[in-house]
Amino acid sequence: MKKKDTVTSAVLSEDYRSNLALVTRLLRTSDSFDMLTKTLVLESGELTLFFIDGFAKDTVLQKLMMHFTSLKKLRHTAREFMEECLPYIETDVTADLSQMLHMVMSGGTLILGSSFGAEAILLDTRTYPARQTAEPEGDRVMRGSRDGFVETLIFNTALIRRRIRNPELTMQYFKIGRDSGSDVVLCYMNDRADKEYVKELSKKLSSIDTDALVMGHESLKECLVKHRWYNPFPKIRTTERPDAAAAQLLEGSVLIIIDNSPEVMVLPSTIFDFMQESNDFYFPPLTGTYIRIVRYVVFFLTLVLTPTWYLMLRYPNFVPAWLGFVLPKETGQLPIFVQLLLVEFIIDALRLASLNTPNMLNNSLSVVGGLILGDFAVDIGWLIPEVILYMAFVAIANFTQRSYELGYSIKFLRILLLVLTALFGIWGYAGGMLVIIILIATNSTANGKRNYLYPLIPLDLRALRTLLFRVKKSS
Repeated sequence: MKKKDTVTSAVLSEDYRSNLALVTRLLRTSDSFDMLTKTLVLESGELTLFFIDGFAKDTVLQKLMMHFTSLKKLRHTAREFMEECLPYIETDVTADLSQMLHMVMSGGTLILGSSFGAEAILLDTRTYPARQTAEPEGDRVMRGSRDGFVETLIFNTALIRRRIRNPELTMQYFKIGRDSGSDVVLCYMNDRADKEYVKELSKKLSSIDTDALVMGHESLKECLVKHRWYNPFPKIRTTERPDAAAAQLLEGSVLIIIDNSPEVMVLPSTIFDFMQESNDFYFPPLTGTYIRIVRYVVFFLTLVLTPTWYLMLRYPNFVPAWLGFVLPKETGQLPIFVQLLLVEFIIDALRLASLNTPNMLNNSLSVVGGLILGDFAVDIGWLIPEVILYMAFVAIANFTQRSYELGYSIKFLRILLLVLTALFGIWGYAGGMLVIIILIATNSTANGKRNYLYPLIPLDLRALRTLLFRVKKSS
């Protein structure tokens, strides 16, 4: 059952005292210590300001109030007062009570005046606590810029506009969430983006009906995209790098920027897009191509290495003599299949533990814990060295690409392939590979039109060449 909007039936009247009582009641100023009001008594009228402590710019409001108290008479309408007596840039006049409350709760300032009638003035005096635009921890580069998106939306839009100084760059604003009223921006190049796709996204964003986007881009993604639970491949790519976001805009992609989230959503995205990194473009084409090929090869190995090794153990007679070294001399006290699954879970347990470990102890405890557990498990016969070797490679190689969602999707499919191989041998291995191909091929992108394997399906050789190899951009 949807929660009723408490201000849909309330409106401002021509009486200043009634308006003051109504807004005070709706904002519940007496119940919250940080919800402030300031009434200025002039010679022939009153002005009352509503704002939140910690959001409003103190110096700006101080100067404005000093200016207001210098006014002798207050006989202006709201619009006349804004145009003649308000020396501030970001101002607006409105009679919409819900817009007034939203502006105050967002950090702006509301001004009621004894001569304003059923209208009020809104001042955008917001200033949010924000960290510096440092390089994202999960998306570092060896060369290039060191700035990154932060949790403040206006900072993020400015970082993009700093790189694209073109009036075709469009920032379309939305307010989503009945309780959160989250600020969301649809960003695109008007002359390069697919206009039908932009229109479709705009319609979807406008029609979202939810209480709040409590988890930022993840909450919005779940509202935008219908995800089939059995298909783990991600549909929407995110980035914390302004340079990568600007490059995607110039290639015709669309961005969704959300306040309180340092990650920008990039739409539409195929599986090949997930394999691109900023490092590829900060090096010459030959070096960038080598890095990209290494990433593709290593990433593929993270999927098939342990299932293929286990398949070779199931059929040792088919292993060529030159590959005989991969067959272990001892299998340990636990079956190899159980050992592989056990290490899969141990790796995730260590990763979760490292997230909750204080920074000063994080690296040392992770390394020491892994070494002690691995050495102890080998000594007592639970695990064999080969299992630790292959799983260590898989765990480290998974970081060759930055998407955690794609990494976990490959992990789930690797476990599926391993289980099918254990149950049905070579036929299970072949069936598992077929299932993986089907899941990739049937996973549509966020716009529902482009295939997840584009430009391989449908085949676009020129686009495929630019995704597989780092080619020089034409002017």
